[in-house]
Amino acid sequence: MRLGIDLARVDAIDTHVHIESDGHGHFSLDDELLDASAAYFRAGQNRAPTLHEVAEYYRERNLAAVVFTVDAHTATGHPALSNEQILADAAQHADVLIPFVSVDPHDGASAAARLRDLAADGARGLKLHPSLQDFSPNDQAHYPLYEAASELGLPVVFHTGQTGIGAGLPGGRGIKLRYSDPMLIDDVAADHPQLTIVLAHPSVPWQDAAISIATHKVNVYIDLSGWSPKYFPPQLVRAANGLLKRKVLFGSDFPVLTPDRWMADFAGLDIKAEVRPLILKENAVSMLRLGEEG
Repeated sequence: MRLGIDLARVDAIDTHVHIESDGHGHFSLDDELLDASAAYFRAGQNRAPTLHEVAEYYRERNLAAVVFTVDAHTATGHPALSNEQILADAAQHADVLIPFVSVDPHDGASAAARLRDLAADGARGLKLHPSLQDFSPNDQAHYPLYEAASELGLPVVFHTGQTGIGAGLPGGRGIKLRYSDPMLIDDVAADHPQLTIVLAHPSVPWQDAAISIATHKVNVYIDLSGWSPKYFPPQLVRAANGLLKRKVLFGSDFPVLTPDRWMADFAGLDIKAEVRPLILKENAVSMLRLGEEG
């Protein structure tokens, strides 16, 4: 899949957007988890827009978006949305959408093989959620998946820190936060130096660890999704203004947090004028290699 994004016309690139519905009554999570997430984020009425609705939403705002779902069928018993449909639908909106895919790490060798097939169909990256998918990122059983992503040149977005999925439910519905400690992903970054890794979200309660990893590992970025910028930890703002000014990425976490709200709050954040365009667009262009589209 060749993207048709006109970078001169795009004001910003949202690197973290969820596809939660296929438009045919199938959702990425069961009702209990969707409702808990919506309550945690105080999300609006349309908690699960379709890919086509997402594309139109972003096109109207002169924004591009990285879109993905999460395949956690082993841990949740809930069937994932179709990666193939996401890729096919995204191809109809190549002027605005950059499609990532998700595979279940518990599928073992078949997960890596599946990723290769999806890359041939146009996947531009991989999304993993260690807590929801119930796996430890540094378990070497999953290294063939990372090796495949590295060979294919696909960035991997790892959820880090607390998650709204399962929040407020007894036992958090069994979802273990410790799997989303970014220090587990530091092992992955060290062992796969050619693999581009994005630590998704301010990694509370491990924010300092995420900053340290992104400072130490040239192949690691941080996306700023899932939080309004006015609530960013102060050390994250300092790092974004300095050492990590070329390593942090705009991400909203739409649909639970809209780019409208994120960008409005970001406008009030104490970020240097020369750093703002890096965070909003230029770092993503570099990380995603969009300037190489020709």
